[in-house]
Amino acid sequence: MPIRVLFVCTGNSARSQIAEALLGRLGAGEFEVFSGGTEPKGVNRYTLKVLDHAGIDWSAARSKSVGEFVGQPFDYVITVCDSARQACPVFPGEYDRVHWHLDDPAEVDGTDDERAAAFTKTYVQLDERIRPFIETALSAHGRQRRSAITG
Repeated sequence: MPIRVLFVCTGNSARSQIAEALLGRLGAGEFEVFSGGTEPKGVNRYTLKVLDHAGIDWSAARSKSVGEFVGQPFDYVITVCDSARQACPVFPGEYDRVHWHLDDPAEVDGTDDERAAAFTKTYVQLDERIRPFIETALSAHGRQRRSAITG
């Protein structure tokens, strides 16, 4: 069975969407990944751009409420902003609650290039956290990697 992970942020427009896409790709089928927001706002166009640039087609994604996942079991619930950490609901069963504070790239004002750079920075920060998370989670669940995905 895959390891179930839910990423939560406020708007489910950037950070949690990028995290869901990255773990879905890097986790190579070892993980079942979801994301939701405490106040969904729609997927930010810069999220789509940064993921497209990374070779991830995220055009069918939609912003979801974390409420859609209440009642479902997860192995990990990872909040990626402080406000979501405080507002995140409790899920059934035993799971690890993890918090990664990341600045919201959607709050950056400036030129198109400056805004795109903020989303790229968030992508890199999430990539740097997700890669070791994969190994830790697999080890905690008594598994080894079936295949190594890079990118």
